[in-house]
Amino acid sequence: MKLEVWQRGMDLFEMAWQLWRQAQDFKLKSQFVDAAQSVPANISEGYRRRTLSKYIQFLYTAKGSLAETLTRACGLRQVRLISDAEFQEFDKVHYEVENKLPALIQSVEAKRGTGQWLDSLPHQSTNPSIH
Repeated sequence: MKLEVWQRGMDLFEMAWQLWRQAQDFKLKSQFVDAAQSVPANISEGYRRRTLSKYIQFLYTAKGSLAETLTRACGLRQVRLISDAEFQEFDKVHYEVENKLPALIQSVEAKRGTGQWLDSLPHQSTNPSIH
């Protein structure tokens, strides 16, 4: 939750949620909000998997969800369910996340083979008297 890209992804989700309320088609609304929510969800889920390869995989999935979110926002604008001004505000946050996510991917990928990433949490003692 400390990652700025995750925080801005949550802002994108919040914006999608606000715009969602204006749409009439439930399936379209659901897909739009789900795609937006998937961005920060995949960032955090990948991190919690604790393997570098899984984290990177989930970051790329987040990148795909980000593209889907923009496509759905474009569709809402095209059929006039959101205004050009609302789309522009949404696109500003989308653009920010779109630029931060590849930077995170590059940073994580740079850790491969360097020993800077622990694939598991530190071992917990099984001795109950220590807890």
